[in-house]
Amino acid sequence: MSTPALPDPNRLRVPDPRDLLRRAWAFSRPLTLVGVAMLLTLLAAVVGILVDPRVVTGAPAWLKPAKFAISISIYCFTLLWLLTFVRGRPRLVGLIAWVTAVALLIEEVLIAYAAALGTTSHFNISTPVSAAVWTTMGLSVVLVWVANLLTIVLLLVQRLPYPAFAWALRLGLIVSFVGMGLAFLMTTPTPEQIQAAGIDGEMPIAGAHSVGVEDGGSGLPITNWSTTGGDLRVAHFFGLHALQALPLFGFLVAIFGPGWLRSSHRVALVWLAGLVYLALVLLLAWQALRGQPVVSPDALTLGTLLALFAAAGAVASAVVLRARRTRER
Repeated sequence: MSTPALPDPNRLRVPDPRDLLRRAWAFSRPLTLVGVAMLLTLLAAVVGILVDPRVVTGAPAWLKPAKFAISISIYCFTLLWLLTFVRGRPRLVGLIAWVTAVALLIEEVLIAYAAALGTTSHFNISTPVSAAVWTTMGLSVVLVWVANLLTIVLLLVQRLPYPAFAWALRLGLIVSFVGMGLAFLMTTPTPEQIQAAGIDGEMPIAGAHSVGVEDGGSGLPITNWSTTGGDLRVAHFFGLHALQALPLFGFLVAIFGPGWLRSSHRVALVWLAGLVYLALVLLLAWQALRGQPVVSPDALTLGTLLALFAAAGAVASAVVLRARRTRER
């Protein structure tokens, strides 16, 4: 397969979805199959939301399977696309694809299984079966995390054209690796859970999305991110989607950046975007760990955010100014 090339901006067109699907299937059947299966699962979960009145931790029972289905589908197709940039390592690429696809499929099946029972999938160790489900899900996530790391290594050693775009791919993977890793913070029992276990000797739930409040309280629409306490899912979400955001930024810089921007300047802007995005993810995690709702940042959080954007603006301006001066010489 030839090296993927960036399109000519004067010839950009909307691709035929059927052609994209055929090419995806030819490159990686497992990732394509799971990606499409998750879209069908999403439709089934939406039906479940409409016809099943049960509520689990303050949200419709089938909302979590729906959210995970669309997230897994996006991840599968994004990873598939990223793997097309790797050359000469078909077995390792195939291993990454199979491990990721199978692990994510298992996770979604177990989430749907718990929803069908009207109980929680995450952090639930109330029965031997529930504990086995949660342990299996945890192992699946670890496998996906390791596969993500292998993809980072492959793209770091792979020589790619268009340096700015290449670094956008790598940095997107690195930030998503960090965002994925933040999920492990949710698996630690909360102080309240430990205290309760010390009193009655039982811990049916070990871990939580929320910090400072119990899961299932007031939350934002659809995402259900807590509006009364910290929520680690916010940083986890934004970290994961660096996988799409940073490559998109790199693509725009590489294709539509002014002609007087040299390759080194474009790379500098991509690195700046990657570091700012990573800092934003860590800021969101820090905010959540302090028990602070994402919709109610305090002065310290806002001040840190403004300082981050001010520093980023100053560096970006310096890069552009240097590029202009270089052009005028």
